[in-house]
Amino acid sequence: MANEDDALEHERASWKPSPGLAVAVSDPVRTPDLPPHRERMTDKDPAAMKRAVRTVYTLFYLSVAGSIWAVAAYMLFPIESGSIVDIRNNNLFVGLGIALALLAIGIGAIHWSKAVMPDKEFIEPRHATRGRDATREGAVAVFEAANEESGFGRRAMIRNSLIAALAASVVPGITLFRGLAPESSPENPHAGDPVYLLSHTMWKEGSRLAHDPEGTPIRAADVTLGSAVHVIPAELAELSHEEGYLEEKAKAIVLLMRMPPEDLIETPERADWSYDGIIAYSKVCTHVGCPVALYEQQTHHLLCPCHQSQFDVADGAKVIFGPAARPLPQLPITVDDEGYLIARSDFEEPVGPSFWERH
Repeated sequence: MANEDDALEHERASWKPSPGLAVAVSDPVRTPDLPPHRERMTDKDPAAMKRAVRTVYTLFYLSVAGSIWAVAAYMLFPIESGSIVDIRNNNLFVGLGIALALLAIGIGAIHWSKAVMPDKEFIEPRHATRGRDATREGAVAVFEAANEESGFGRRAMIRNSLIAALAASVVPGITLFRGLAPESSPENPHAGDPVYLLSHTMWKEGSRLAHDPEGTPIRAADVTLGSAVHVIPAELAELSHEEGYLEEKAKAIVLLMRMPPEDLIETPERADWSYDGIIAYSKVCTHVGCPVALYEQQTHHLLCPCHQSQFDVADGAKVIFGPAARPLPQLPITVDDEGYLIARSDFEEPVGPSFWERH
């Protein structure tokens, strides 16, 4: 105690305030030391450490079981009947499985850090950060020390059970999302094929172009120069109260414009895709699928309001600005014997954003 008192008195005598406006105090605050480390039961008893390790990997394997149960419950309690009881049971048991999977991972990770990993506090002195070799070697040493202290590298049961739990926790999500695709049937063999569904719309040869949403057919003579008309297939308007209407409309919506025919820049293979300066393009942006509906008649540019992609309608709806990666798909059109605008065929490429299976 005498030595500590002498050191304190020497520190007080040698301390001087800084110049300027600093307030001089006679008793400067000393840096507090860390409290003494309190050992846990797992630090003192090897058997307690083994029990803690066993508890951690048991929780992780319990998470795996919860993920497996969520997938099994999705199959054991189907919702195709549309019954409220079936939907409730599906949500209940799938939700319990996912909750158990995520909760067990969280509790296991917390118990691992609290009971197995070292909990000693330490002081890290602050220093300037420099990109020297010694600094990089020190960073590697920190990671190696963390690996050694956590036991991630040498405690195989905890490591493997954690990896298994994390991998299994993704499986219920994959199962649920895959189940969103409609099932195929003999009457509609392509219903369960998402690639086919994304590649085809309701447009077909002879489909009349109609106003959105009322479904009134459009005469070519009624489309004025500089106009932009929102269009859907006439057949689609008749399905407005049926299931799947919005999905089909989301793919088939078209923007119809008219400009002087001499302003059009058409390739030879698309020379007959327009009619007397009237041209039709998909309204779905090729970036992320927003509706492209802002038409500037003087420049013949289409603007997507979401991310400002711009397309040149006069030149094949090519991208002239923004993040869109490809032109808007063009709908081939002509007129029938009564002067109504009709489609020559469906789009010859998928509408909207690109996807992995698109050629």
